[in-house]
Amino acid sequence: MIYVKNVPAWERIFRLGAGVALAGYGLAEVGGLWGVGILVGAMGLALSGLLGFCPACALAGRRLAGRGGRESRPKVP
Repeated sequence: MIYVKNVPAWERIFRLGAGVALAGYGLAEVGGLWGVGILVGAMGLALSGLLGFCPACALAGRRLAGRGGRESRPKVP
């Protein structure tokens, strides 16, 4: 595995559901170029839910604490 998972299980489920709902909205209700843009964003959201890795969270330094499933917060000096 090239990446380390940084999204907890509850958030993965939420991202996947939100991505599917947003993709459906973009295709059914909006359509056109805006609908395609919404679809592309929804695909990214759903993909981060499937993989359990979010590049933006990795840039911010977010990591999972361990097997407990709780995320760790960066230590503030």
